[in-house]
Amino acid sequence: MGMKIAIDGPAGSGKSTVAKLLAKRLGFEYVDTGAMYRAIAWKAFRSGYSPNDRPGISKIIESTTFSLKNNQLFMDGSPIGDEIRTSEISMLSSAIAKIPEVRAFLTEEQRKLAANRDVVMEGRDIGTVVLPDAEYKFFIKASAEERAKRRLSQLKEIGIDAEYETILKEIVARDINDSSRDIAPLKPADDAIVIDTTDMPLEEVINYILKRMGIE
Repeated sequence: MGMKIAIDGPAGSGKSTVAKLLAKRLGFEYVDTGAMYRAIAWKAFRSGYSPNDRPGISKIIESTTFSLKNNQLFMDGSPIGDEIRTSEISMLSSAIAKIPEVRAFLTEEQRKLAANRDVVMEGRDIGTVVLPDAEYKFFIKASAEERAKRRLSQLKEIGIDAEYETILKEIVARDINDSSRDIAPLKPADDAIVIDTTDMPLEEVINYILKRMGIE
């Protein structure tokens, strides 16, 4: 069956960085489920479909496949890259994520990716919906201001121009969208360990998680 570790949290909380490093330390596969929503949003954008075009979005998910190899996600046989990391796709993916058919499709795809693997899976509803029986669940949070700084740094690293104030507004808007949606709203699982990383160095976060798992 494999061991499942769920890492959830809001946009820019550092959950991706934490999940990647944790997976590397443990020798587990890493799955970024947010990238799957972004990939669907990117595909819809490229096809000219808006989130309000339900028939169009249905066509997208009916023709989409995901796979995982060596910690790399593939959509329709092609690796998912930085083209999904723009602010425009970020906001579009939040709207796409509210569509029940999209969530149902991706939840099933994510469970397939986790099946028979030792996996660290990160997203917004992993511990509550996708892998409710995960052996370990962690919810990573940080202040909106700190998350905006981190997101700005990430975008600059991949050559995308952005402004701090714009990113901060987008993060606040994304928080509202993610936490208020009817289906799988962003919230910690009842049995999740909540970690505020605002003032915690990455290594300290990883060591804390490993300690809670009984690994020194």
